[in-house]
Amino acid sequence: MEKAVCYVRVSTSEQALEGVSLEAQEEKLRAYCSLQGLEIVDFVREEGVSASKPLHTRPGGSRVVEAVSRKKASHVVALKLDRLFRDAIDALTMTRTWDQKGISLHLVDMGGQAINTATAMGRFFLSTMASFAELERNLIAERTTLALAHKKNHGEAYGPTPMGYDRAGDMLEANAEELELVQEMRNRRESGESLRKIASWLNCSGAATKKGGRWHASTVAYVLQNSLYA
Repeated sequence: MEKAVCYVRVSTSEQALEGVSLEAQEEKLRAYCSLQGLEIVDFVREEGVSASKPLHTRPGGSRVVEAVSRKKASHVVALKLDRLFRDAIDALTMTRTWDQKGISLHLVDMGGQAINTATAMGRFFLSTMASFAELERNLIAERTTLALAHKKNHGEAYGPTPMGYDRAGDMLEANAEELELVQEMRNRRESGESLRKIASWLNCSGAATKKGGRWHASTVAYVLQNSLYA
């Protein structure tokens, strides 16, 4: 029998909000492998891991990459494209490498159909689906950016309350003392002070972050980069 490594993944939010359980994915993959005559040599389960991380950087994902690299398996089986890859470039780059080594990717549920990249048609559909998946992600990102800009322009609350403002229901109210502090931070930065030096000044002066913690260079950068103050 041909050997396969199976991979299932959920992020915490997916499992909580959409019921995309590891058990449901595993059941489908085992049934598929049985029908295709594939022997499962490893079943990788990854929980609470975002697809934004490349496959080889995930704890479980690295096991998949290692299994095919060491020729322990010549088939990779997953439920959908987004279980494995973060974007079209990531998917196509990895699958092209696998294809050159004779490794087939099986996606069990792609709109009700299974895709197997061992065939020319399977590779074609993978390229098409990867492109559409990336387009959808980019459109979501654009809509999110526009919605965030709208909220900022109209003084509406969004995410964590920013430095210089207090939340009043669904609106933001100016906090004069904090805004004065933000302006001083901007002045110091424009005069050439480093982010680390500004953070040190804030800590020495006893100024707390919005959450009450200490300042770091990254915290200062986060505040100064907020378009709300522009």
